[in-house]
Amino acid sequence: MAKEDFKRNDLPLEGISIVAIEQYGAGPWATMILADLGAEIIKIENPHTKGDIARYVPPHTVDEDSIYFQSFNRNKLGMTLDLTHPRAHEILHPLALKSDAVFNNLRGDLPKKLGLDYSSLKDVNPAIVCCSLSAFGREGFRAHEPGYDYLMQGYTGWMSITGEPDGSPQKSGLPMVDLSGGAMAAIGLLSALMRSKNTGKGCDVDVNLFDNAISHLSFIAAWHLTKGYQPKRFPDSSHPSMIPSQVLPTKDGWLVVMCAKNKFYQNLVSILGVPELASDERFADYEDRLKNRDVLIPILKEMSKKKTTSQWLELLKGSVPCAPVNTVEEAFKDPQTVQDEMVINVEHPDFGSVKQVAGPIKFSDSNKIHVKAPKLGEHTDKILAGKLGFAQSQIDNLRNEKVI
Repeated sequence: MAKEDFKRNDLPLEGISIVAIEQYGAGPWATMILADLGAEIIKIENPHTKGDIARYVPPHTVDEDSIYFQSFNRNKLGMTLDLTHPRAHEILHPLALKSDAVFNNLRGDLPKKLGLDYSSLKDVNPAIVCCSLSAFGREGFRAHEPGYDYLMQGYTGWMSITGEPDGSPQKSGLPMVDLSGGAMAAIGLLSALMRSKNTGKGCDVDVNLFDNAISHLSFIAAWHLTKGYQPKRFPDSSHPSMIPSQVLPTKDGWLVVMCAKNKFYQNLVSILGVPELASDERFADYEDRLKNRDVLIPILKEMSKKKTTSQWLELLKGSVPCAPVNTVEEAFKDPQTVQDEMVINVEHPDFGSVKQVAGPIKFSDSNKIHVKAPKLGEHTDKILAGKLGFAQSQIDNLRNEKVI
């Protein structure tokens, strides 16, 4: 196979090859981060189950593909392999030998059963890094259970502290357990790869969505565990202790303010037209404003309703950290989005030009060249012949035996 078939860009991870057994969101997000940075990602899908379920997530689906799938799988190579087939090792082991890592986001009990862990592959390639991103980990009483972002937001307390106090528990607007879990898995895999390159010894890397979500409780967890703090929901998307840091109503919409310093609070009340609140002892410091938030916030909300969001943004700019509450459409029209080139076009034979969000990591000396996510099994023959050196007769035999 020609080298250009696998070359992404002159990026930091060029030359790194990762085999990915992945599906849906969290796992594909992890490897797409790595693919955007130049790694060769060989995405393995089961041909007998129609591949990654993400191919069929509506809306906007066509012929074993979807825009959802495209948004998680650009810049990857795709091949088919039935890992449950008795002959699967005839392909998996040569791939592991010629790769730096094997990644999966399967149910916790499956990596060992399918031979995707380090103990199964170390004799093939002692330097191989085997990364597993599961719901509950590879060990323990829930290892055999599937899990999704929504469930983790329920399990780990996220929903209990999200939403209005008198409303139902709410999930975050984005699948942040999945997305942050994918980023954590990418960091873990890269960390192990650095050591492997230096020592020649690989290992297992385990990340699970439950632990990831628990870890993101961060300062709230420290307050609770150390001092018994009981987290709760606050109105207007308010910060639990930095008052006022929240949304305020305006004449035509909403405004976000973040008074993370006392001077920002003092600037805010002055610009809102109630400068006397800056010297009011009830609101003098963080603790005072926290204690008297139910008195302070109604006053601020009455004042903020007197002007439009754009008027307040102009008045507060440079004095108080603030932002509009944009719609998604408005967010992509924001000049910062345009300036940072955060929208990319990826050509697709069925969808035309698929507009996607670019990765946030930029390098001074590298250009990003993005290609569409692969069709189911698009590169199977090229990988087997070009990367692994299989003869066409071997490939035909594997296909006839339904291994691929």
